[in-house]
Amino acid sequence: MTITQLEYLVAITDYGHFGKAAEACSVTQPSLSMQIQKLEDELEVQLLDRKKQPTQPTEIGLLIVQQARQVLQSCEKLKAIVDERKNELSGEIRLGVIPTVAPYLVPLFLKNFLDTYKDIRLKITEQTTESIIEKLKNGQLDIGLMATPSQDDLLKEYPLFYEELLVYVSPANALFKKKYALPEELDPNELWLLEEGHCLRSQIENLCQLTRQAAQLHQFEYKAGSLETLKKWLIPRADSRSYPN
Repeated sequence: MTITQLEYLVAITDYGHFGKAAEACSVTQPSLSMQIQKLEDELEVQLLDRKKQPTQPTEIGLLIVQQARQVLQSCEKLKAIVDERKNELSGEIRLGVIPTVAPYLVPLFLKNFLDTYKDIRLKITEQTTESIIEKLKNGQLDIGLMATPSQDDLLKEYPLFYEELLVYVSPANALFKKKYALPEELDPNELWLLEEGHCLRSQIENLCQLTRQAAQLHQFEYKAGSLETLKKWLIPRADSRSYPN
């Protein structure tokens, strides 16, 4: 059993395809397939269900993949320890950021980070909190910028800041001139939220105890993944039922 074989196994699981995994690992598909076969022969179990598309781990294969991710993470830590001793920071950092904060936080540190750590390749992807947590746990991400608490004992959390929640309303709305808005003053039928999967949506629904099932159906519906999108739609109107509040 080798580290390379474990890397190939994890790559196939992530890409669901031998060819794509081989390309990602910079090897030929026959070489990758041969190494996986050697690993299966050594363990005397079938790790991958090759009949399914995309290719998926078998039941025992899934357990091996989970352990392989931990082994590979430990290997990366060994390299990091050596680099730190040499004062040579290099390699790749995979950062996941929720879309609600990405346009505001990333520009604050990106240029300075790239200028300071020229030998580090920074890969940033916008993902939901649920996706970030899953990928942190399986080793596909190194760091996540998301709303807390995650309520997951396997993750270490470091709060960066606390921010009050604001209601963004049109000047035509009765709440516009109020200093504070109470949850019961928010009409679910006039409230636009981010689409399912965004933590801010869940927070608002829980805080305001909203029952979206009771909301009326309107002529227009927009499932937004960005706060900026919702803000651009905020316009004064005569019919408040047709547009976001």
